[in-house]
Amino acid sequence: MVYVDSWDEFAEKAEVLFRADPAKFRYVSKYRHCDGKLVLKATDDTVCIKFRTDQAQDAKKMERLNNLLFTLMARGPDAVVESLSLDPQQLPTHQQQQQHQQQQQARRGRGRRQ
Repeated sequence: MVYVDSWDEFAEKAEVLFRADPAKFRYVSKYRHCDGKLVLKATDDTVCIKFRTDQAQDAKKMERLNNLLFTLMARGPDAVVESLSLDPQQLPTHQQQQQHQQQQQARRGRGRRQ
């Protein structure tokens, strides 16, 4: 097991591991409240990388990595996905989210009636 010091390096290696063999890839997160430490582990049974942090800001980075991996799991390992570095300006605003929800609700009533 190798602890990686840089978050960017860990995220990149975890993505490469997943894309190489999605069936064998495992991703584990462990948080110890008493120590305030978060440990992330990515492995495919031959290569194991770990990242350890006690910074709260790294939790957001972990969330982005989770979203990337979930997207790859859903779309397939060959899918083209946006990078992990999302700007907060790129995220939808509350008003945009509400408009989208209203549009979805308006569409639900349409369709074949029996």
